[in-house]
Amino acid sequence: METTFDKFINNDPEQKSLFEKEYNEFLLSEFILERMEKEKLSVRAFAKKAGVSPTIIQKIRGKNAEKINFRTFSNILFTLGYRINIEKIKAKKTKPALNKR
Repeated sequence: METTFDKFINNDPEQKSLFEKEYNEFLLSEFILERMEKEKLSVRAFAKKAGVSPTIIQKIRGKNAEKINFRTFSNILFTLGYRINIEKIKAKKTKPALNKR
């Protein structure tokens, strides 16, 4: 039986890619909020602990962090108790370009 998720996300490569991007952004924001609540930290306190600007934390919480550098991302993850794990993914198949003469 095909689920709604399969029908609208898994079977559509563009929608799947968009979903994965937005879901990862959502997770980072939720992890930050969870840690702040657990440790009763303000945005400023969490930012100081991570060694980043409070503005960066606000942008991530508001899902507006389009461009943060690797060091900032790494510092935030470390503060949350995570580390980056690089994993090879399957290459996307692209259609060869047509030669027009």
